[in-house]
Amino acid sequence: MQPSFKLDSALSRGMLDVLIKAGLIAALVIFSFQVFQPFQELMIWSVILAVTLYPLQRWLKVRTGLKDGHVATLIVLFVLLVLLAPIYLLAINIGDSLDSVVTLLKSDTLSIPAPPESVATWPLIGPRLYAAWQSVSGGLSQVAQHLLPYLKGTGRVLLGAAASAGGAFLLFIAAVIISGIIMAFGENGERAAQRIAIRVSNVERGKHIATLCTATIRAVAQGVIGIAFIQMLLIGVGFVVKGVPGAGILAIAILILGIAQAPATLITLPVIAYVLSTEGFTAATITFAIYTFIAGLADNVLKPLLLGRGVDVPMPVVLIGALGGMVVKGIIGLFIGPVILAVAYNLFWQWVDQQEPESASESPE
Repeated sequence: MQPSFKLDSALSRGMLDVLIKAGLIAALVIFSFQVFQPFQELMIWSVILAVTLYPLQRWLKVRTGLKDGHVATLIVLFVLLVLLAPIYLLAINIGDSLDSVVTLLKSDTLSIPAPPESVATWPLIGPRLYAAWQSVSGGLSQVAQHLLPYLKGTGRVLLGAAASAGGAFLLFIAAVIISGIIMAFGENGERAAQRIAIRVSNVERGKHIATLCTATIRAVAQGVIGIAFIQMLLIGVGFVVKGVPGAGILAIAILILGIAQAPATLITLPVIAYVLSTEGFTAATITFAIYTFIAGLADNVLKPLLLGRGVDVPMPVVLIGALGGMVVKGIIGLFIGPVILAVAYNLFWQWVDQQEPESASESPE
């Protein structure tokens, strides 16, 4: 009885030690995550930018012979100079568009005409359409009173979207700067990523997983988000220079369509028709129409150059990542979501494919 009692006592002490250690580790992990959580989005975006721009870092280092820190600084300054001016113009235009809408609503200078009597005679929808039209006819203030219960929720959504866009703009600047710091220590970071992947898996699979994650991030960031972003800048700056109403909002819509792999001509063609119909056929409007039409087709030239570099990510995965990311994290989720979901998708199928040889070897002959 005594040896058995000692054995049970030793097992109890061992179990207690394991539980205490596990509890301490769990508390440390939870506390560390809470401390890191405010910087989570910033660091994810910074890593995505650093991984995407690192091939340029290597290329410039070989060509110029400069140190890693100097090359990273040049890349950060170039990105900020090239992107900040167009993004600033679009942001200012979005603010001006919202101010114009508010001014128009306050002035009550526009009105919705009363419906013609013939509308009531239309089959099926005529009477209901006539009644709804009649209820909102008049000045915009009267219309706003009818729609006030619905406008409150819409206004909150618009204000939230505007705040999210402003926060994403500032976060983007900080992410570009931090990505330069990461690129300055790129070789150490690459070795660290491989060590972590090897520790999670094994030597062969670990290196392959690290390579797969890097290739997926670059493929999605360059081939999907990068193309949509470039196209937004090309078309959006043209809208701002021409003075198209709501140019900034239209540019954001083009960005969303680009990430969703929808053609930008869904927006550019109506805008071209609007400009030509309101301003006529002049040298300026024709030049704008040609430029906008070509910029709307720029993705057809950029996709073969930047997309599909050995990484197969279905477009529904990218679309779900973009829309889901935007719902969860706002504007910044529109960029981060597709990358994270694409990496998870490829890692999942990599795990699935690793089971096939084992299953085949265990099958009876």
